[in-house]
Amino acid sequence: MSYSVLLVEDESRIREIMTDYFEQENWTVYEASDGEEAIERFTTLSIDLVILDILMPKWDGWSVCRMIRKKSAVPIIMVTAKSDDDDKLMGFELGADDYVTKPFSPKVLVARANMLMKRVEGTVGMEHHMISFGNVVMNKQAHRVEMGGIQIDLAPKEYELLYYMVKNRGLVLARETLLDHVWGFDYEGDLRVVDTHIKKVRAKLGEEAKHIHTIKGIGYKLEVLP
Repeated sequence: MSYSVLLVEDESRIREIMTDYFEQENWTVYEASDGEEAIERFTTLSIDLVILDILMPKWDGWSVCRMIRKKSAVPIIMVTAKSDDDDKLMGFELGADDYVTKPFSPKVLVARANMLMKRVEGTVGMEHHMISFGNVVMNKQAHRVEMGGIQIDLAPKEYELLYYMVKNRGLVLARETLLDHVWGFDYEGDLRVVDTHIKKVRAKLGEEAKHIHTIKGIGYKLEVLP
């Protein structure tokens, strides 16, 4: 599986080192040197993981984490020069998934990033372009969905919606989050478009729709049931 990471760090040398290690592991790397650039890049690029330094110009890591969490459930690893428990608690309260303290080993950071993505991604097929849940298999390259070996015809937005939910399985996804990441941050339509597409996806999945759960007043969660 190939992932993309946004490295948010104001020290160029540290960014270079992290970039080298991530690229050696076949990650696609994007960089930002301050909080404002981080939000700009996050909203315009497809990002699977954010590594976020706390002390930065313009907007600090806390602010950036808070803004990302309003829009996305993307995994976030916070980086700090301090080892205070209070800083770590603050990060976790804001929705960070992991925490590393400077100085850190780039090799260990990449390993932790890989493990975090495996945990988020859940069950992945033997080939890097396959992802599955329950009895459903999605081929990312062909935009093909099969259930029990039989192809299911999903419209493009239905496919993107289901794929985003599979990538973020186990996480509660607000309607606003789904709207932003499937229809785009500039989409001006009603949130009900999400509900309409969820209904269509459920109808096409049949009994496998049991894995898509409605979270009342918030949105949806894909979680595999026995």
